[in-house]
Amino acid sequence: MPDLTLFTYDWVPPPPRGYVRDLRVRWALEEAGLPYRVASTPFDDRGPAHLAHQPFGQAPWLTDGDLSIFETGAILLHLGGLSAKLMPSDRRGRSDVTEWVFGALNSVEMASLPWTMLKFMGEPGSKFFDNFIELRLKRMENVLADREWLTGSFSVADILMADVLRIVERFDGLAGSPACRAYVARATARPAFAKARDDQMAHFAAADATRSV
Repeated sequence: MPDLTLFTYDWVPPPPRGYVRDLRVRWALEEAGLPYRVASTPFDDRGPAHLAHQPFGQAPWLTDGDLSIFETGAILLHLGGLSAKLMPSDRRGRSDVTEWVFGALNSVEMASLPWTMLKFMGEPGSKFFDNFIELRLKRMENVLADREWLTGSFSVADILMADVLRIVERFDGLAGSPACRAYVARATARPAFAKARDDQMAHFAAADATRSV
């Protein structure tokens, strides 16, 4: 049995709650039914102990016994190796999931992140970033038009892709992409997502009282 601990911030300000990337890991763990613990790392003081596990000072990271893994793509691929609910065991299935994990992170999130960052900060839009995300969404519309999930059955690739698209939807960026919007709705209707999101929100809300003392 794996010995899994998810490390996330002890607190974050309200705007990003529900979108902090430890949610991706929580979601995968809940889908797989793997037992795990949640531990905190300080949001305000990202010192040597934090950097030893996550060299960019970000969260989350996951420990599995003596392994320490950072970056959500790497973490989810690791968890996929622990559960057939997250990744098929056959060679073709694993390859398909792996390529879509990288597709979500390198192709779609690369376009969505600068667009959503401007939205979060209330900054003026950028025609370049608008066009960049529009092109990626157009490509994803073609992919999702006749698929329920990216590789035939729900996998870690869908956790990543749905979470990347979900933040675009937060700012109504999927209004012209009905297949993407329906895909996000299917993914976030899953009980494991609801549990992961509720747990994340409760984790950060509990820290509010501590910080106000």
